[in-house]
Amino acid sequence: MKKIAILTSGGDSSGMNACVRAATRYALNAGLEILGVMRGYSGILDEDFINLESKSVSNILQRGGTILLSSRCEEFKTEKGQHKAIEILKKHQIDGLIVVGGDGSLTGANILHKNGIKVIGIPATIDNDIYGTDMAIGVDTSLNIITNAIDCIKDTASSHERAFIIEVMGRHCGYLALAAGIASGAEAVIIPEFQYDLDKIGDMLYKRFRDGKRNSIILVAEGASSAYEIQRKLQSKIGYETRITVLGHYQRGGNTSVFDRILSSRFGRAAVEALMNNRSGEMTGLWDGKIELMPFDAVLATKKLLDFKLLQLAKFLV
Repeated sequence: MKKIAILTSGGDSSGMNACVRAATRYALNAGLEILGVMRGYSGILDEDFINLESKSVSNILQRGGTILLSSRCEEFKTEKGQHKAIEILKKHQIDGLIVVGGDGSLTGANILHKNGIKVIGIPATIDNDIYGTDMAIGVDTSLNIITNAIDCIKDTASSHERAFIIEVMGRHCGYLALAAGIASGAEAVIIPEFQYDLDKIGDMLYKRFRDGKRNSIILVAEGASSAYEIQRKLQSKIGYETRITVLGHYQRGGNTSVFDRILSSRFGRAAVEALMNNRSGEMTGLWDGKIELMPFDAVLATKKLLDFKLLQLAKFLV
């Protein structure tokens, strides 16, 4: 193993830069050459590589987003595009590749692995919906941003006696809404994993209003419904004004949290070590505080379920 490369793909998440930094510095310390691939899989097909040096990754540990940029690549989804990518990696004598991203990115990594390219994946998605790891890169930072936003909104909700319906990301997984709901003391959380009854939610909020509770926070994961739809159905039921906040891509940015900086650094080092040990077709994951490797096939074939204990806690507190 003499030369490796690293790319970030799919939706950005805070901690990607910390991961690139750790992988770069660990690889250089081990005597490896490391390239950065610009714009994910598109960068392979465009042969858009940059040499990464220690100076290249200075002062990026705390920054959100990714200095390598990210994009989705339709061409790579085709057999022709995949074959082209494999030939380009061989042409540039890249012995191993690190792919940082979510399900789609890891699916692409698995294709390269099955075609003879040494690949290690690193989970990075704020949805925290990737099987094989307790936490993915970016989740903790996103939760901190969401919770801070809710705390700020609560101040104005209290001042004006209003209910705020806050929509957060999570197309297929309600982890962000659930965890943020517990952390912020929300009155209701609506997630795609469970059916919800707006009549019951409305009755509960109205009862609390009559008992003197003059403000409420309702969290909605985008995959369950839209904040506007929830407002339309709740407005006439709860007895006081409702307002909407859609956090959108605000949730992805911001300075990387301490937890994500450390997790990303651990993942970056583990990925380089795995390649140096001739491992391939596996993803780094956090299991009970330890960094473990899991085969792509197991990661991609298994649906990650919400933590039952977290659900039980939410039922008690929310």
